[in-house]
Amino acid sequence: MTPRQFFKQVRKSVLRSDTVRGLACWLAAKYIRLIFKTQKVEVENAQLSELHWNQGKPFILVFWHGRLLMMPYIWRRDHSIHMLVSQHRDGLLIARTMAYFGISTIAGSSTRGAGPALRAIMKKLKEGSCIGLTPDGPKGPRMRSTDGIINIARLSGAPIIPATYSASPCSYMNSWDRFQVPRPFGRGIFIWGEPIEVPRDADEAEVKRLNLLLEERLNDLTARADRHVGLVPIEPAPLSSEAKP
Repeated sequence: MTPRQFFKQVRKSVLRSDTVRGLACWLAAKYIRLIFKTQKVEVENAQLSELHWNQGKPFILVFWHGRLLMMPYIWRRDHSIHMLVSQHRDGLLIARTMAYFGISTIAGSSTRGAGPALRAIMKKLKEGSCIGLTPDGPKGPRMRSTDGIINIARLSGAPIIPATYSASPCSYMNSWDRFQVPRPFGRGIFIWGEPIEVPRDADEAEVKRLNLLLEERLNDLTARADRHVGLVPIEPAPLSSEAKP
């Protein structure tokens, strides 16, 4: 066993402890609050979400998995939201951390084995709550959208509103999503994008077109946010056709 494999095994063993997991989530929530309190934060296009909030209209918030950390602060506290998280250990850690910010979670996937999760999402949207989804979660490829979210919007009639976040200075985790971790006393920006409406009678071709539109719009927003704070934008994972032989 190599040293790297040994420490990876130790990490997995430690994280099996519920006490350790709880402490990790508490510390993560404290860190998120520290970042927000010490940052100079801007918000662009807030009116796009405010219009739906003020009219009591539910919508589907979408953002890339790598920009998850600060997303609790894009949300207005007087409106409920339920985030879809994976049933994997990492998803459960996210759920416990988000609970510190009053954000409820639904365990499942928008694609694989989506039945129970889809029913829960549709129920919440029908009740007037909003849903938060990561089109590239839980395992990627990075910044590439699957059509599960488009189909949720088609079935529910709820619009999709993309959003993003970026900050400087920051670090990036060595993970599939290049998870961004802002540092204290920097600058950050949230950007809302134009809503995407999905017709209930959208056929397969239209679903694919709108999914590509969502991916392009979200990537454009994220690149703009990165440039705004002086960062080189993170590139999406290459498509299979783009991969080198």
